[in-house]
Amino acid sequence: MRGTALAAAAMAGALVLAGCAKDSGAGNNNNAGSGDQSAGCVTAPKPPAAAAASTSTSQSSEKVDGSKLKVALAFDVGGRGDASFNDSAAAGTDKAKAELGVTTVTESTAAATEDEAAKSQRLDQLASQGFSPIIAVGFAYANAVKAVAPKYPNTKFAIVDESVEAPNVTSLVFAEEQGSFLAGVAAAYKSKKCHVGFVGGVNTPLIQKFEAGFLQGVKAASSKAKIEDEYLTPAGDFSGFQDPAKGNVKAAAQIAKGADVLYHAAGASGKGVFEAAKSNNALAIGVDSDQYNQKTVEASKDVIITSMLKRVDVAVFDYLRALAKGDLTSLPKRFDLKVDGIGYATSGGKVDDIKDVLEGYKAQIVSGAITVSDKPQK
Repeated sequence: MRGTALAAAAMAGALVLAGCAKDSGAGNNNNAGSGDQSAGCVTAPKPPAAAAASTSTSQSSEKVDGSKLKVALAFDVGGRGDASFNDSAAAGTDKAKAELGVTTVTESTAAATEDEAAKSQRLDQLASQGFSPIIAVGFAYANAVKAVAPKYPNTKFAIVDESVEAPNVTSLVFAEEQGSFLAGVAAAYKSKKCHVGFVGGVNTPLIQKFEAGFLQGVKAASSKAKIEDEYLTPAGDFSGFQDPAKGNVKAAAQIAKGADVLYHAAGASGKGVFEAAKSNNALAIGVDSDQYNQKTVEASKDVIITSMLKRVDVAVFDYLRALAKGDLTSLPKRFDLKVDGIGYATSGGKVDDIKDVLEGYKAQIVSGAITVSDKPQK
């Protein structure tokens, strides 16, 4: 358990009643943090509301023919239906079918227990069957891509969430810490107990980026908030991304300690986090896709206040479009807030009342006024 000190015990009742994000002068333009904040949790001044400068990754309406592409999606554990980044990658290819005329798409999913040899064999088989591009969805494919891509110099590869230097490999990487910062701000503003939680799937450098941004966002909004911060499995054990039961147990334990808003970066295990929140009168923040609208977690949608959007769908579609045009130089080197490769969901209207706050922080990140670390600061 990690976090900043909770307000004194004498204030606990007031915190529960007034909420974590009490804005002095509610209903006017006073900044949070100005005036009497004794009963609230948010201690930082509200950032000035401003539209963040954006260079969207959306391409022009120019007609592009992708019918010659033979696309292979090599999913990470969970595959299509994980309500997370695998589903988002699938949405990118689905859009390519509809808008680029892509007709040939095959999908293959990794097992939680498979070794590097199995991943390499999967990519090798797809390449030998003539698929190009082959999109490896997830950092777990990094070594396999490094091993297989040089064997097929005329085959195009892409990898999500990892940088691989090779002439026929495109790396689709994201600023997860930036979107997670906004998730942390939202958690602080929506917590009634000034106590929030993070549930990571597997303790890897990638998921630590989500953790780092979330912790920084919470602390930026409140110096009082207490933070539960835990992982389901250690590095190397990828079952943490597809174990809803374990996600449920971990989330329920955090709620029992007092956390009332939980943010997960746990893939399919997030379903268990949502179920625990729903069963224990807490709130939750989704990840990667707009999980409020995901069918696989529909039973818990009423507790999902927002989701950190990691636009794998945008990255995959833009990659396929650029490839069909024969111009990969149009892709950003990193999909971040500035190019709308990262964002937050507003479905359900549950963060409408703090959208000006979120947009203010977003503008400061885009402008460089706030630098979000990609490594957790304990």
